[in-house]
Amino acid sequence: MSGTLYLCATPIGNLSDVTLRVLDTLRSVDLVVAEDTRVTRKLFAHFDIHTPLESYHEHNADEKGPQLITRLLLGEDIALVTDAGTPAISDPGEKMVRLCIEEDIPVTSLPGPCACITALTLSGMDARRFVFEGFLPRDKKEQKEVLASLANETRTAILYEAPHRLKKTLELLYKTLGDREIALCRELTKKFETVERTTLEEAAEQTEGAEVRGEYVLVIAGRPADEKKAEERAAWEMLSIEEHVALYETDGHDRKEAMRLAAKDRGISRRDVYNALL
Repeated sequence: MSGTLYLCATPIGNLSDVTLRVLDTLRSVDLVVAEDTRVTRKLFAHFDIHTPLESYHEHNADEKGPQLITRLLLGEDIALVTDAGTPAISDPGEKMVRLCIEEDIPVTSLPGPCACITALTLSGMDARRFVFEGFLPRDKKEQKEVLASLANETRTAILYEAPHRLKKTLELLYKTLGDREIALCRELTKKFETVERTTLEEAAEQTEGAEVRGEYVLVIAGRPADEKKAEERAAWEMLSIEEHVALYETDGHDRKEAMRLAAKDRGISRRDVYNALL
């Protein structure tokens, strides 16, 4: 019988946020694997944990993953932690989870601190619908695609950013998204936690020449739905009703469905579309 992989959420700043279940698990498993063992050793020292500790990170995941799978298949229990927060979120732990699923090895997640959720709840933004993007891609083409997607996103968006890239990221967001509301959440759960609620324009101006410290979570208001609808409607109105219906027919819709979709896009009745086609 195989062992179990435990995903253990660790504090994002305040050590008191660790759960009793996570502490019990870190003490009882056969091995703990960590993104950075130096960071995890501080947690171990604080809570007097002496379980064997090894590294598992982005640069050794392809080699280390199969080794860990072998140990799990032999019956060992392994806990996986990231530097801070919940493993597998913007973290190589997701690769380990996939490997376990492929080998039918049990995986369980022990809930706890998570920076993106903590920031969302502090931001005052709409938390009913949101999208998490992690760090913006470094690849220019992929970055452009993500930013274009966010420009039309009506849900609240959450991003992570390092201090040395904050200014550039804020400028990119302002240039692409326009002047949206934003909450800049820094040093969450720590002594100098700050949440600055402002706009993208003001945030970009304030970081100009400023010394930026600490890890940031950016919570950005979604595009107003009525603004998006107005822009889409303006685009449709550039077409005649005949062209609009023909566009949907070209996409494979039958005549009746194409008329219904065109009417919905333009905010008119199907009878109006029918009359225009006579």
